[in-house]
Amino acid sequence: MNLCQGIIPAILTPFTKSEAVNYRELRRHVRRMLNAGVHGIFCLGTNGEFYALSEREKSRVVETVVDEVNGQVPVYAGSGEIATRTVIRLTNRFKKLGADAVSIVTPYFIRPSQHELYSHYARIAVETEFPIILYNIPMRTQVNLEPATVAALASDFDNIIGIKDSSGDIKLTQAYIEQTPDRFAVMGGNDGLILDTLLLGGTGAIAATANVIPDILVNIYQAYLAGDLSKARQWQDRVAPLRQDFKLGTAPGVIKVQANQCGFNMGPSRMPILYDDPDVIGSIAANLRRNYGR
Repeated sequence: MNLCQGIIPAILTPFTKSEAVNYRELRRHVRRMLNAGVHGIFCLGTNGEFYALSEREKSRVVETVVDEVNGQVPVYAGSGEIATRTVIRLTNRFKKLGADAVSIVTPYFIRPSQHELYSHYARIAVETEFPIILYNIPMRTQVNLEPATVAALASDFDNIIGIKDSSGDIKLTQAYIEQTPDRFAVMGGNDGLILDTLLLGGTGAIAATANVIPDILVNIYQAYLAGDLSKARQWQDRVAPLRQDFKLGTAPGVIKVQANQCGFNMGPSRMPILYDDPDVIGSIAANLRRNYGR
């Protein structure tokens, strides 16, 4: 099974009104993504509200996604936490549950050095012997994985297979691509830069907006593969209106509101993220109707 290629939705974790995980709707949402032709499913990322879930809930989410996917595409699970030993425990658990790889965000809150980041990922790679995708999202963690650190990890550990770059800095993405071995996959994490990442030599995207417009993102990738860059750019431009609403509130709540407005029963985000302003919800709904007919 080919890993780190194509459009991989960073799926939302649906909740009930009481903020319990809605596992039935999780299955439905996975099925929506698969029916749209995506190339993988990524659970327990930023948009999956991994930070708000218990370890037991995370395990059941992975188990549910793996069961629903049933081998059709790779399943990626976010096992990132602050403490290295916690990441190792979660990674090994997700491995046993049938995930195909893990994505590990940089430790947050403590702001580790590059040496500490290298040591963190190196120990995980050695102790788990499982495919690892690095996850760089400095606007959330206040930590940036430098290209030299990524290049060293990619060269030293065969099971560190790629990186999701959500920095929004295309020059940083390019540096990752240029300084790592050919086998190492660089995937976009900013949905406004999917085509640009592909054109630089990236392999795809782990995409939040796929929760709402998976068909459009798949079309970007397919047009790129077909060599129709004009059509790929047209599809890429269609992502912008959806992303413009991200400024209306706290991530990942906006995407949940967007998905709910499309008729997907994603429920609320777990507090403290809160969307109860009818004007904001109305603005999001109007944007979806105007630009996507939904």
